[in-house]
Amino acid sequence: MKRRELLKTGAIAAGAAGAATLSAPAITQERIEINIVSTWPRDFPGLGTGAQRFAQRLADMSDGRFHVEYYAGGERVKPFDSFDEVASGNAQMYHAADYYWKGKHPGWAYFTAVPFGMTYTEINAWIRFGGGQELWDELAAEAGLKNMMCGNTGVQMGGWFRKEMNSADDFKGLKMRMPGLGGDVLAKLGASPVSLPVSDL
Repeated sequence: MKRRELLKTGAIAAGAAGAATLSAPAITQERIEINIVSTWPRDFPGLGTGAQRFAQRLADMSDGRFHVEYYAGGERVKPFDSFDEVASGNAQMYHAADYYWKGKHPGWAYFTAVPFGMTYTEINAWIRFGGGQELWDELAAEAGLKNMMCGNTGVQMGGWFRKEMNSADDFKGLKMRMPGLGGDVLAKLGASPVSLPVSDL
């Protein structure tokens, strides 16, 4: 190759690299619209307020590059429609308890507090170090989603009751709000588990 051709080719490559470098700041300054739908009522202690804080921090950490709109349960879609709203591409994120989606696939029940299950530290360890995130990724990919932990409620209680529970027979005919695997266990005992969004309690 002649020296002039090498210099000419080298200048074009440098020019292309320069253009790519110059274009990058314009791309990073682009405003990105993010709609977050939730299953929680607005200002619901813990879960609802935590979701709102997450939305605000996402906007703050991006210096406003992310324009985040947070919708509490029922404000944009019904609480239990938040999964489909994101899977269809109509919203970019949801904040929910994934055991609500057990009807779509039983595996979703393991990625929320499982009644009679792991403590919050055990759940964190499983997701982060025990292969839980990889299983979650595999399950979520079926719906075109990527899930991450955004809070941890820890072990869910087995129930709060108006009367003292002394035996398994006391569950027969009892109507209880308990989604996920805990509801399946109570149904085996004869209870009638109901999956309701928090706003309907």
